[in-house]
Amino acid sequence: MKILLIGAGGREHAMAWKMAQNPEVEKIYCAPGNGGTAKEGKCENIELYKNCELLKFAKENNISLTVVGPEAPLVEGIVDEFKKEGLRIFGPSKYAAGLEGSKAFSKDFMKKYNVKTAEYAVFTDAEGSLSYLKKCSYPIVIKADGLAAGKGVVICEDYAVAEETIKAFMVDDVFKGSGKKVVIEEYLEGVEASILSITDGKTILPFVSAKDHKQIFDDNKGPNTGGMGAIAPNPYCTKEVLESFDKDILKPTLKGIQEENMDFTGIIFFGLMITKKGVYLLEYNVRLGDPETQVVLYLMKSDLVDIINAALDKRLSDFDLQWYEGNACCVVAASKGYPASYKTGYEITGINDVADKVFCAGVKLKNDAYVTDGGRVLCTSARGKSLDEAIDKAYSDIKKVEFEGMYYRHDIGKVK
Repeated sequence: MKILLIGAGGREHAMAWKMAQNPEVEKIYCAPGNGGTAKEGKCENIELYKNCELLKFAKENNISLTVVGPEAPLVEGIVDEFKKEGLRIFGPSKYAAGLEGSKAFSKDFMKKYNVKTAEYAVFTDAEGSLSYLKKCSYPIVIKADGLAAGKGVVICEDYAVAEETIKAFMVDDVFKGSGKKVVIEEYLEGVEASILSITDGKTILPFVSAKDHKQIFDDNKGPNTGGMGAIAPNPYCTKEVLESFDKDILKPTLKGIQEENMDFTGIIFFGLMITKKGVYLLEYNVRLGDPETQVVLYLMKSDLVDIINAALDKRLSDFDLQWYEGNACCVVAASKGYPASYKTGYEITGINDVADKVFCAGVKLKNDAYVTDGGRVLCTSARGKSLDEAIDKAYSDIKKVEFEGMYYRHDIGKVK
């Protein structure tokens, strides 16, 4: 079996590593991949980026299965294009990908199908949104409608911050069109949880829960990032929380997917907020989360390729999904200055010295050496019989890795 894996992040390195364990997989082409996938068994990086180039490659190289890592190609409709050509591809259609591609579309979907979520309003003009914000109670949440690489959500403590956010999103257009429409949402106080799941359109099969740590500094301070580390399972996802999630969020979501005739065979990621008033859905993603994937797949005992094929063949209801006992933790090492400006091109040492696993993100190979090539550079992932053991092992490993300006949080898994 030859697989084409689209993407270049830590998520894709973890997916490549997991899929390579399937004995039937002969080759995984990572487009474009990174310095980690370049060294992963059975993997080969290919410098392809555009949907049309990827389609041509899949046809000419007898690709058995294409797996899409990031959200942008899904929102652009890559699945529809591949299916038109009779190619096997894992991911939702362009219409279904709107659940992530447009915050307004997803909130309207939640409301229509009684998915438990925060109150909200949608605006397409700065003036209207500012006049609404003058009447709001604070804190309040402002979300860019379109894709913003995980940086399009701002919690505003007062009107001054809200005004500044609207100016950045709608007037200065910092997200190149993605913030021209905004969702203004009730602020929910609580603990976040990520539940990555797989669906074949008839069944949604949840994976083990996870907890991401978004903010750059210890004690959850500073600006949001793409994620500075994660743990799984999420200790706040109690039996009661998971029952509420199933009843108030998962089941009505599946009903909506079916009633809207969405062509959805892929990943559906539920971003939850666990509050004193109950469990609410913050957002949908239509792909695996990063860095949650680097802990969830590390705990997955079942074969990832087998699960994907079961979804594509509409057999998920019969799939016996197995997990390793215990916990997993990953700690992200970032470039100095991230999530603002940062420099790249520094040599990375110690990747081959870790006891568990390094998943590379902003890493490239230069003369067979690893060098930094992004803001979030890599993460160390570890499994343990307890959460404390997994945390200790991940931190023990990250101390073996070095590059100039390397920064990581010291409290992953230890704070809410």
